[in-house]
Parts: sequence; C-alpha cells; structure tokens
Amino acid sequence: MRSTTRKIPVNSPLPDVTPINGSVSEQPPAAPNTARAREAAAAANGTETRTEHFRRKALRGRLHGYAIGTVALVALLIALAASNTGQVKVNWLIGNSQVSLVWLVLAAAILGWVLGLMASARFHWRTRAPRRQREARS
Repeated sequence: MRSTTRKIPVNSPLPDVTPINGSVSEQPPAAPNTARAREAAAAANGTETRTEHFRRKALRGRLHGYAIGTVALVALLIALAASNTGQVKVNWLIGNSQVSLVWLVLAAAILGWVLGLMASARFHWRTRAPRRQREARS
C-alpha cells in the first residue's frame, strides 16, 4: 500500500532548523560515518589514506603469520607422528593392551581438547550475567 505525502514546505519557527521539502523518500540517504563506510567510499573513489593503507598491510601481515604458524604446526604434528610409531603397553583398570604411541597421543590430545571445551562452557554458564525478567504476557 503506497501512501502519498503532501509536498508543502514547512516553515520552521527555529532559526537553525532546515525544513524538509517533499516526501522523506525523495531525500538522499545519509551515509553512516563508520570506518567501513569510509573505506568503501575511498575504494569507490580510488583513494586510500595512510592509516587505511597501514591497516590493510597490517591485516595482510597477520594473515601471513597465521598461515605460516598453521603450516609449522601441521609439520610439527607430522614429525611427531613419524617419530612415535612404536608400540607401547597401556595398562587399563582391567587388563592391558598394546597401542601405537601416535594413536595414544592423538586420543589424549582430543580428549583433553573436548574436556577443555566442556569446562569452558560450564564456567561460562556458571558465571554469566543474570538474565532480565520478561514481562508477563496476557
């Protein structure tokens, strides 16, 4: 449903207020004054400030650092697996068994990670901010 508005200028009694002429839909939207909006406008114009250039290069450097760290971690895990292929005796509460050391280390790492996630979730749940009371609906 489309409504029409009158296009009569309104004279404002205040000296610093500019009246709006026409419908609101005819007014150009105001651009938000955020860093992301400024970067988008600069990209559209083909200009870039020194600060924006530095931020972009710093982000690229951090991403390269994360990539190098990930590759180093994978290489370390492969070296750990290759050097620990021997069989070890594992004593359980009832009996014992022979297991490859690499599978034992991997299972212990995964178990520790899962228990850490569960403990973190539990701590977060126990220390969360109190919830606001909802109003009764009728």
